[in-house]
Amino acid sequence: MKLISFNVNGIRASVGKGLHDTLTHLNADILCFQETKATPEQVAAALKGVNGYHVHAYGAEKLGYSGTAIASKEAPAKVDFGIGMPGHDDEGRVVTCTFKDVVVVCVYTPNSGEGMKRLDYRGEWDAAFRKYVTKLAKGKLPVIITGDLNVAHRPIDIARPKENYDKTSGYTQQEIDGLDALLKAGFVDTYRHLHPETVKYSWWSQRFGARAKNVGWRIDYVLVSQGFEARVKDAFILNEVMGSDHCPVGITW
Repeated sequence: MKLISFNVNGIRASVGKGLHDTLTHLNADILCFQETKATPEQVAAALKGVNGYHVHAYGAEKLGYSGTAIASKEAPAKVDFGIGMPGHDDEGRVVTCTFKDVVVVCVYTPNSGEGMKRLDYRGEWDAAFRKYVTKLAKGKLPVIITGDLNVAHRPIDIARPKENYDKTSGYTQQEIDGLDALLKAGFVDTYRHLHPETVKYSWWSQRFGARAKNVGWRIDYVLVSQGFEARVKDAFILNEVMGSDHCPVGITW
């Protein structure tokens, strides 16, 4: 099985940048999208040319903002939208699909924003999301959490750690602590598990030629519930794939 996660930064715009060809080439069993910036109907329309997938999308109340989706070759037995908590489910940030062998959670974690204006809310979100997935992991099936977690976990995950630490959204100690807490709750970062010393990024600023210079951040992840990492054959970051300010990440098992 092959799972791909991709923050497309607008799924309709991404289609115009070759998304269909990319998805056909990647040939994943499960595709998880973040920042679709579209309604469920618009996501379905955007993916119409990619045959063989069941599409389940979740849009934000604010049009053109946030949004997540899961497209899968196998029809899920169950689909859940949001994390079931008032105040957290109006931005379309989580889709959960339960398949016969695994539960997949696609998440677009809130960015703390310019000047870290949403850092307090981000802390509330991290706690609420951790509670949600920890409860899922108590079930019979292994859980895969994938998406844009909007945090670089360690200095190896960001091109300029000293310049950004506790000064830039996505690399504050509070956000790092949030991911630490999620991992300690029983999840494994598959890429770092299999590639402990590899420097590779999944997001680049659209300013200053950051991607061409590879001045990036690793903020897109595939986490799995403890025990499942033994079944993961590969974890990868496909930074040669264009079409967004992020690149796809994924695993095979």
